[in-house]
Amino acid sequence: MTSEPPVIMAHVSVGTNDFPRARDFYKAVLETVGAKVIMEVDVPGEVSAIAFGKMFPEFWVQTPHDKQKAGVGNGTHFAFLATSKEMVQAFWDKALKMGATPDGAPGPRPHYGEAYYGCFLRDLEGNKIEAMYWGAHDQFET
Repeated sequence: MTSEPPVIMAHVSVGTNDFPRARDFYKAVLETVGAKVIMEVDVPGEVSAIAFGKMFPEFWVQTPHDKQKAGVGNGTHFAFLATSKEMVQAFWDKALKMGATPDGAPGPRPHYGEAYYGCFLRDLEGNKIEAMYWGAHDQFET
């Protein structure tokens, strides 16, 4: 067993122009892939932020620190790991119910690999989000 974590990313952040709405959206949607609220930050006049993860804050939703309007990164998307095709479907269904826009229905994506199954949506700000199940990921189970 190694002492190094099996990941390279500590966290990512996405900006929002409507923090309460984005907070509610991500609380509902990320619950479908087993994520929970790890922490919230509210510094009046400075920043409002919420962090999601399973054990530590991996995905942040926040008002921009520079107080400018949040924008969408062209070519950027955030993928959340699902442990089943059913979990991908639940993510899709909940995101649509919460106001997301479809950008690729749940299904296999053989061009990404035979084991790949996912869905793509646009969140309330237009950021591209994904839930993906990697059928070969069972090797990571303990």
